[in-house]
Amino acid sequence: MKVFNFSRKLIALAFLVSASLSCSNDSDTNPEPTYDIALKETTAGKVLVDENGKTLYFFAKDVAGTSACSGGCVDTWPLFSKSASKLDPALNATDFGSITRADGKSQTTFKGWPLYYYKNDLASGDVKGENVGSVWFVAKPTYTIMFANAQLIGKDGKLYTSDYKEGTGETQFFVDGMGRTLYAFANDKKNQNKFTTNVETHDASWPIYVAELKDLPSTLDKSLFTTIDVFGKKQLTYKGWPLYYFGNDNQKRGLTKGVDSPRTGVWPIVNKESPVAPD
Repeated sequence: MKVFNFSRKLIALAFLVSASLSCSNDSDTNPEPTYDIALKETTAGKVLVDENGKTLYFFAKDVAGTSACSGGCVDTWPLFSKSASKLDPALNATDFGSITRADGKSQTTFKGWPLYYYKNDLASGDVKGENVGSVWFVAKPTYTIMFANAQLIGKDGKLYTSDYKEGTGETQFFVDGMGRTLYAFANDKKNQNKFTTNVETHDASWPIYVAELKDLPSTLDKSLFTTIDVFGKKQLTYKGWPLYYFGNDNQKRGLTKGVDSPRTGVWPIVNKESPVAPD
């Protein structure tokens, strides 16, 4: 009887060893996939990360698609430069590109935004760079609104300040996820579009911003956005202001030609400090 029990124990032990080796072999032949760029859930939401899980960032001053970070800035915000050949399946290869910087270095871009690290992010998933200086933001895949910091330049080529007087000075304003400037119409009322007529030749001068509200910079209150129906299309609004593009910006990132068309104050840029639209 004792021999029989001992034999049973040996058989059970052999089975456990075999199962352990089998699991070990499975894990070796099916390792966790790694990507050059992936998506990771963080305290700031789902963000772009490198193969080690380090968070990537956008710089609001890069709205034109070129890097405005140089010198000591790069020490704090190191460049991300890597082929996006192995991507998280949730990402699209067509959203990635690269630029050659003024210093001759290559930098990877996402939807036209150059990508950076933040030196104080030490661990995978850290997002300590979010909203640093009100100009650095985690790189999210589907920003409905992003911030741009740039000099306003009107259609006439003149430089304008944030109060629409001629002069130099950086202004922060809303752009879409591709860096294209968004405007309000001074004659609109709260959640009422007073410009669009559903006549293509008229509406093309100020196309409405049709968007589903997804990602926002962390400093923006999502409750201040809504959509209104404009001839069957969903136009996004902020603080009641319907949002538009300017036709003569030609859907190019960073252009602000609408600020003086037909004159300043009629089609202002929109930003966090914009007043609530009147009833």
